[in-house]
Amino acid sequence: MKALVLRSAGQLSLEDVAPEPIPPGYARVRLLAAALNHRDVWILDGKYAKIRYPSVLGSDGCGIVEEINGPDRSLVGQRVIINPNQHWGGDERAQSADYTILGMPSPGTFAEFITLPLDRLHPAPQHLSDEEAAALPLAGLTAYRAVAVQGHVGSSDAVLIPGIGGGVALFALLFARALGARTIAVTSGAAWKLERASALGADCGVLYTEPTWADALRRRVGGFDLIVDGSGGEPFNQLIGLTNPAGRIVLYGATLGGVPMLDVHRIFWRQLRIIGTTMGSDRDFAAMLAAVEQHQIRPVVDSVFPLAQYAEAFDRMRRGEQFGKIVLRISA
Repeated sequence: MKALVLRSAGQLSLEDVAPEPIPPGYARVRLLAAALNHRDVWILDGKYAKIRYPSVLGSDGCGIVEEINGPDRSLVGQRVIINPNQHWGGDERAQSADYTILGMPSPGTFAEFITLPLDRLHPAPQHLSDEEAAALPLAGLTAYRAVAVQGHVGSSDAVLIPGIGGGVALFALLFARALGARTIAVTSGAAWKLERASALGADCGVLYTEPTWADALRRRVGGFDLIVDGSGGEPFNQLIGLTNPAGRIVLYGATLGGVPMLDVHRIFWRQLRIIGTTMGSDRDFAAMLAAVEQHQIRPVVDSVFPLAQYAEAFDRMRRGEQFGKIVLRISA
């Protein structure tokens, strides 16, 4: 089968590799589409913990079950999406020490076939295309846990989602809207992304490239009950300043690094809650799928590339031009 193999930092190539055997309780899935995540770029660049070479990257995928090693063959022939969680553990509050994500160290979805435990496979929502279904798992799970489980979004909440355009931020917008948030604001570095977000349900947006972006949000909304942030860095203190008393900031990433001179005084005086989150449990994954089906949520797909054009897909993600998920088409 064809697979994207990472041989060393920066060295990714499309190669012929043998499909893995199918142990008892496992299934072989013929992949139709797979989506990129920033995680894949970080691993490719050698900026991720405990990288193993060689590895097949890819955490998101949609495909057809071709073979099962076990008595229950009900999924054979069905279109499924893949839960990328591995070894979350029994504590819903946080992942176990053994937790990993599909696609390094275990072989991922950037291949024609993948072998996985049956409990990692879920019927793909029927209203989604192959590309939309492939775009859902990792970013959808991360956003759902951030908004619904850790953020406890409610109908009285004003919600801020900085950095709209990436997969998690867009899913956070879609889930916050579907779950009834009162007001949703977004920020971006590009005006066209704010316009696209408005069409998806954002009530207002500001350019974070403007020096007075925080003041503009304060004038338009007042303050926020829930902020879902994946950046951290220097702007984080401004997010603290925008949070209403007893508000929540859910942090799912730190692409801008640590926070210089964290405004701890405002945190305790306003009785704020800063909550870390990453990925989500298997229970969260099932709840996320249920929400997608109930509210007929459609992931935003930015672009689709054939597997052979993987380099172009990675380059697009590096440039940060995307609005939504970048997807690789694996097979018809």
